[in-house]
Amino acid sequence: MPIPDISISHVPFRDAEADALVLAVASVEDLDADRFPGLRTALDAIAFTGKKGSYQRVHAPEYTDKPLAVVGIGENASVHDVREQIGAGVRQLTGFDTVAVDVADDIDGAWRGAAEGAILGGYAFDSLKNLSDEERAASRRASRVLVTAPESVSDEDLRPARVAGEAVAMVKDLVSTPADRQSPAQLADYAAESVAALPIQATIWDERALAEGGFGGILGVGAGSDRPPRLVRLDYAPEGAERHVALVGKGITFDTGGLSLKPAASMIGMQEDMTGAAEVLAVVRAAAQLELPVHVTAWMCIADNMPSGKATRPGDVLVMADGTTVEVTNTDAEGRLVMADGLVAASRENPDVIVDVATLTGAVIIALGTRHTGVMGHGDAPDAFLLAADRTGEHAWALPLMEHMQPALDSRVADMQNANVGDRAAGTVFAGLFLQRFVGRIDNDPEADRIPWVHLDIAGSGMSTSSAYGFTDKGPTGASTRALIDFVVAGGDVA
Repeated sequence: MPIPDISISHVPFRDAEADALVLAVASVEDLDADRFPGLRTALDAIAFTGKKGSYQRVHAPEYTDKPLAVVGIGENASVHDVREQIGAGVRQLTGFDTVAVDVADDIDGAWRGAAEGAILGGYAFDSLKNLSDEERAASRRASRVLVTAPESVSDEDLRPARVAGEAVAMVKDLVSTPADRQSPAQLADYAAESVAALPIQATIWDERALAEGGFGGILGVGAGSDRPPRLVRLDYAPEGAERHVALVGKGITFDTGGLSLKPAASMIGMQEDMTGAAEVLAVVRAAAQLELPVHVTAWMCIADNMPSGKATRPGDVLVMADGTTVEVTNTDAEGRLVMADGLVAASRENPDVIVDVATLTGAVIIALGTRHTGVMGHGDAPDAFLLAADRTGEHAWALPLMEHMQPALDSRVADMQNANVGDRAAGTVFAGLFLQRFVGRIDNDPEADRIPWVHLDIAGSGMSTSSAYGFTDKGPTGASTRALIDFVVAGGDVA
């Protein structure tokens, strides 16, 4: 997880022991001349105004002889703007080992936003590239960042930012790992190894244990692969915890579509289909690292979706972990099948709230584009997540689970069908309604309310396929990871 070391600096920004500086500016006209002597003149000379999203290297010898980059956060900027643009500055200012960051304007919590942005923007994945020493030196991002902050702030105050940054980096590392280096068994073993030093209990179901446990969804999806599926349970249960949050993540280590084969272009990048599993792993680790007084259980539902003579066919009927029979009408709608088993397993422990995370539907990209996570669910859980997303500056939007669509789930031969083939209407909602049926009740009464639940469809937000933006490179984004950590901090409650 190549993220920079980060520490607090109390010396004046231009005096920081750094190789280069990154300064966030809201308005050049409002720059404090005493604090930043000569800087306005230098910025006026290059027509830099502080417009949000702007980035410029500037020569300002009256202010500093160090390399200086300025980023615009725009007028009326928030801490979220600071995080995004400081992250963009650290991402783009390469070739320097130690970088100092500061915010020129008086924004509540600016130092915290700057720290978070610097950690996120300092991440890079290049471990599979053969670069010369010169190329690596020129492209490297800062290995150390100094954050200018008030005297009352100490390095210990950076701990949440460090943990969240490490969690996002872990997600990006795992999602960037090619499928030939990450089978279901390898991902499961990695998950167990990554929590071994933490107070987290890891349990792994192999294909035999999955069969004994009746996990027909996970087994059915993985049937076509030579690399058998896995289910991983990671349990962080601190003494005295009063809330239990269950997290269920989709972990398709490669998705060909199965016998409902994807077109060649659509198969590129399908190692990313395990992003949800990576996120729940990263979040339960973060909860333990932060020593949160919340019981957190993460379920990673892992399989390869491959075509072969052993693969599940369209028309086959799978038996889910709760006995529900599902007619598979589309083998490329596989994520909801493995997630159904995970939701059943999570529900059996009667947690206070369940969150599932999945790169589930291409339809969510049509609905919300590529930067917003689709949020569905029932109870107060969706509102709790949306509040967490607001607090962390993550993009999320609520979608309805429309009751009139329930009949579309009916199958002629089984209890349900996994896809309404030929009907393109509200595919994201169809998938959400499918998953909802596997969320358990709060007690044994079949008429009891279901456990509060939120479903996050990150098929759009989990990957930036076009270009880098803010602190995010082109590629995996780690979207919703920080919001999920915040959600867990609040115990999954509306707080």
